[in-house]
Amino acid sequence: MRAVQVVARGQAEFIDMPKPEIKPGHVLIKTERLSLCGSDIHMLHYSADSSYPFPPGTTGHEMVGTVVAIDAPGAGISVGDKVLGLAPGHKAMAEYFLAPIEHVLLLPNNLPLEQLLQAQQLGTVIYGSQRISSVTCKNVVIIGQGSAGLWFNFHLRRIGAVRVIALDLDANRLKLSKQFGATQTVLNSQVDAVSAVQEILGGKLADVVIEAAGEISSIHLAIDLVRKDGEILYFGVPRAQTFPYNFSKLFYKTCYASTVVGASIEPGQISTRIAIDLIASGAIDVRPLITHRFPFDGVLDAYEMHRTRADGAVKIVVEMPSL
Repeated sequence: MRAVQVVARGQAEFIDMPKPEIKPGHVLIKTERLSLCGSDIHMLHYSADSSYPFPPGTTGHEMVGTVVAIDAPGAGISVGDKVLGLAPGHKAMAEYFLAPIEHVLLLPNNLPLEQLLQAQQLGTVIYGSQRISSVTCKNVVIIGQGSAGLWFNFHLRRIGAVRVIALDLDANRLKLSKQFGATQTVLNSQVDAVSAVQEILGGKLADVVIEAAGEISSIHLAIDLVRKDGEILYFGVPRAQTFPYNFSKLFYKTCYASTVVGASIEPGQISTRIAIDLIASGAIDVRPLITHRFPFDGVLDAYEMHRTRADGAVKIVVEMPSL
């Protein structure tokens, strides 16, 4: 089968490798659609030098496809089923993916696969939101309006945030923000973010700040935007290994700051199952999120578009060839 492999910093290539063989407790999935996110770009461009080369199949972890073989009696999944396969090692950028049964979630058949695929990232947002206290009646700022930031708009507004203020440098991305639940938007490439948030909040700063961009500047901006004794959740995978950080300002704000990663290790995959149900039920229309599609042969170009956020890209779907 064909697969992609990150062989050096900023360098990925197509390789030929053996198709995986089924083994006990696993499901072999014929990959049909994948989508990209910031953690893929992190692996390709910003991981530690010692990480390269990555294994075959990197970098891809948001995937859906069809079960072609299974060795997991009683799992309730059969050959021919459409499934979402979680890939915590990012090895799913390949024509076939072998997944442990606990990382395979059965999908309904009421929506196109590319739409159901978006449950993977919504699941990570639902999972990550458990790191913060209740947002009920609180003012939340979300930095970055890529797909993760948009899903935070949706989820935090849904669970009770009184205001969700969406920040981004790109006006095109902000056009989607209110569709996904933001109450106000700030184009902080043109205005001062702190002043804009204070104007919206009557001179106050945010109770909760979600950093969903991973840029060094936005990691620092989160500290500027949070009120004293507030909360910061760092969700965006940082686009650097090490960098200066204004810890003194964080320290004197006496706020709670945390990071989160690893939704796929959640017992029972509860957050992702909730995400599938929300999308399948029509609670949110995910179609506006998907801005670009690339064939598998064009995935290297897709990575670059995602890295640069060119052409208004939000969510990029990679379409696998029919085999």
